[in-house]
Order: sequence, then C-alpha cells, then structure tokens
Amino acid sequence: MRPLRLLTFALLTVLTVSGCATRPPADDREAVAEFEANNDPAEPFNRAMYDVNDAIDRAVLRPVAQGYRAVVPAPVRTGVRNVLSNLRSPVILVNDALQGETQRFGNTLGRFLLNTTLGVGGIFDVAKELGLPPHTEDFGQTLAVYGVGEGPYLFLPLIGPSNPRDIVGFVAGILADPLTWLTFGNSQVANTWSYVRGGATVVDTREGLLDTTDDVQRSSLDPYATIRSGYRQRRARDIANTPEAVPQSGGGLGSGFGLAPTR
Repeated sequence: MRPLRLLTFALLTVLTVSGCATRPPADDREAVAEFEANNDPAEPFNRAMYDVNDAIDRAVLRPVAQGYRAVVPAPVRTGVRNVLSNLRSPVILVNDALQGETQRFGNTLGRFLLNTTLGVGGIFDVAKELGLPPHTEDFGQTLAVYGVGEGPYLFLPLIGPSNPRDIVGFVAGILADPLTWLTFGNSQVANTWSYVRGGATVVDTREGLLDTTDDVQRSSLDPYATIRSGYRQRRARDIANTPEAVPQSGGGLGSGFGLAPTR
C-alpha cells in the first residue's frame, strides 16, 4: 500500500538524518546560538535535497503551474482549489476534534455540508459567504498541541520543508483520509482517482505559490534560509491558530516550499 511505503520512507529518512547533527564548539557562543535558532543540524543534507527539489521544480513543476495559470481561467482555478479544500474537510474535522476545538469542529462540519450541497461538491465556497471562513488543521498541528516537539528541520524533494513531527502527521493525514481507502468497488478506479487528486493538488498548490517563490528567488540572497524561516514561522502560526494562518489545498505533498500563497 502506498501510504505504508511512504510511512516507511519517512521514518527511515528521519532516523538517517537525525544522526547527522554537528554542533559548533561550545566556546563559539554566536555559532551555537545560530545553530539552535535555525534548528537545522542536517543543513548540508537539507541543502542538497533543496537543490534536487529546485531542479525538479524548474524542469517540471513550475512550467506546468505556469501553463495551468495561462490556460485555465481564474474562476475555474478557484473552483478547483475549493473542491480540493473541501475534500480535506474530514481530516480537518478529525483534528479539530482531537484538539478539543469544538467551535472550529462545528465550523468545519458546517462548511463541509454547505459547500458539498449548496456549493455543488465544493466548487463554490458558499460557507465563507455565510460567515464560516476556512481554516487548516492537520496531524502535525495536533501532535504539537499534545506536546510533541518538532524535531530537527528537514527538507525533502517534493514534500519540501518539514520536520519529523510534520512528516509523521502528513502520513497520518493520508491514512486518516476516507478517500484513501475508498475503492469505488474497483481498485483501478480508486488508483486513477488517487492520481488525479494528487496531481491536481500538486499543480494547484504550485500555481498558488508562483508569485511567492518567484519573489523569494529574486530578492533573497539565500532562498533556502528564507524558505526555512518562512516555513517555521507559518507552522508556528498554524499551531497557535492565529488569524495569519492561511489554508492551503495541498496539505504538504507537492508544495515543495511551505510558504503561504500570495492570494
């Protein structure tokens, strides 16, 4: 099963990378402070993976996302994003419940019912117009609420910036998603649906990040460090449920950057 293989890969990666830490000498206080602030003991490995991801992005993901933006009208792209967001509602709902967020649980349930029915399967975000704004929750956030530390910063191709806690949470989200196990009575149909949904998520998420990542590449002296900082700040906001937390349709795979879209 693909989710189980992914979990095995994630755990092996965490175990491998966790042994790569090289802490600066204790007498170099400035270097030690920077080392601890960055939380990136496997930086050489992570930068190499960032370069791999960047090569994949330049060769495939970015051109596809640019073509998608150029060919597909904005209202249609918004509809696709809304549908993908609506499909994530069951996982968000579970995490709202696990965190004891009763108001947000009711918000998510109401959004799912309204958008699935009046919103024609989630194409239209009627719930937002009725005063139920979207929010994001995932198992990485839930683990953080339960006191699980983030662990060292990691960067993995296609998955992007992450950490051991969020990798485990990402896989848990796949396993907890009812659509992961829905076969429609036909395994071939189920596999096709999985690929279509996954591909749409990757393209939609990358298109939403085009302007942000272009700005980073153009203005930052060290895009890797900028993305690392942006990811960690965004995750801190997500966990704290602050208003700045911006929902994304991707939920991890294919985002490659961990930065919030500009729109």
